[in-house]
Amino acid sequence: MPTPEPRDPSRVARQAQMRDQNLGVALRGIVDAPEPVSRAQLAASEGLARATVSGLVDHLIEARLVRELDPAQTQRAGRPAVPLAPARGTVAGVGMEVNVDYLGVRVIDLAGDVLAEHVELDDLRGADAATVLDRLAALVAPVVDGLRAGGVRLAGTTLALPGLVDRVTGPLRVAPNLGWRDVDVVGALSGPAAPTVLSALPPRVGNEANLAARAEAHARRGSPSFAYVSGEVGIGGAIVLDGDIFPGRHGWSGEIGHIVVDAFRGPHPADGSLEALAGQDAMLRAAGLPATARLDALLDALRAGDARAEAAVAQAARALGVALANVANVVDVGEVVLGGTFGQLFGHVHDEVAARLQELVIFSPWSPLLVSPARAGQYPAMTGGALAALSRVLTDPAEWLRTQA
Repeated sequence: MPTPEPRDPSRVARQAQMRDQNLGVALRGIVDAPEPVSRAQLAASEGLARATVSGLVDHLIEARLVRELDPAQTQRAGRPAVPLAPARGTVAGVGMEVNVDYLGVRVIDLAGDVLAEHVELDDLRGADAATVLDRLAALVAPVVDGLRAGGVRLAGTTLALPGLVDRVTGPLRVAPNLGWRDVDVVGALSGPAAPTVLSALPPRVGNEANLAARAEAHARRGSPSFAYVSGEVGIGGAIVLDGDIFPGRHGWSGEIGHIVVDAFRGPHPADGSLEALAGQDAMLRAAGLPATARLDALLDALRAGDARAEAAVAQAARALGVALANVANVVDVGEVVLGGTFGQLFGHVHDEVAARLQELVIFSPWSPLLVSPARAGQYPAMTGGALAALSRVLTDPAEWLRTQA
């Protein structure tokens, strides 16, 4: 009897690598599908053999990453297809945010359901960074501990901040409206004094506008391309190309609030920046409202037909349109999405923004830009943070499952 040839270790490794890769393809195909898909549909859409997909799906179901729904009833003969959907309440990502006027946490599972959320409103301008981060940790810890006690596995944590975050080394370089500079946020939240959950899952840190844009891209499905602007006390932005955030070399792209719209507005060029002319504080001041007022006060004044409020918003919309025209002329997108403050003021700013884009974007006669309101809902940066945390599972579920063993 001939002696069997020894197995080639490199071939075995390649096969294992391909199985791991295909497991990620199958999971992403199920999670990203607009409607539940069957095994046959998944095989066809991803170009995999049906037998391969069946084995991958069985593994994902056993790992509690995917669930089977009731079979779809059809008039055709034969066994009805069993739709597949992301599992609910088994694996989740934690999105956290510190902004100028609030801090909070939102936990989202693979199915997109919000499992927990807590937001504290407060004026954090000039607040001590260590104190605020301690408050955030105290807010997050009981939320996460409760989910873990209920059997939810955590993919990771992400913190959104309103400033320049170095994507290579992680520190927050500067958050002008908070008054923070060169803060080791990860160290503060995952050091010996931090809650156990954050020590075990140190947060990734990202710019709030980039993470909000990530949530917006997810809400739109497919591979959308658009310029996103997030209006709050400060103004942030992001460029989304084919569904992915364009971060720039350091992760600092999208700082649209610092575009100078009118260099002669005051003694310093920054006096004519978009943020100085169209930020929430600027609109409130121009409308004759207290700086401590919230956006609801401005909306109430607009509904009442207050002339100062209308003029303040019109000026902000004009500045926003000019800034977005500069962005569009550089990056060539077909749509701009207004989020945050501008999303809530959409009906009051749309026409002026659209007019400035039509006037100033060189390619608008051939390809007019669409101006749309954001779809990702309130506190989109927390949603984007949770999605970023879940990406660890979606990118390489096999590796993530090995860490859970």
